[in-house]
Amino acid sequence: MKTCFNCRKELKLDSPPGRNDTCPFCSADLRCCMNCDFYDAGAYNQCREPQAERVLEKEKGNFCDYFRLRISATAPEKMKSSATRDRLEALLGKQ
Repeated sequence: MKTCFNCRKELKLDSPPGRNDTCPFCSADLRCCMNCDFYDAGAYNQCREPQAERVLEKEKGNFCDYFRLRISATAPEKMKSSATRDRLEALLGKQ
């Protein structure tokens, strides 16, 4: 399943996203590190592709030649922590 890193909604895309493509739900950039299959918060430069150039703004669109849209049920680390925080707030109530 293809999902947006920001809003976590499913994306219906027929082709890989372009540099200026945005999520139809939240307007987040789609061709960015956070949506890439190589993104790994624990890796050097947060990328598992050793030849990729360093990108400082992981949530912004970029021109990386190694970009591959993440297609899996596994969410990036930011999404996991956000989902955990949402569950905790639902359990304890917002304060």
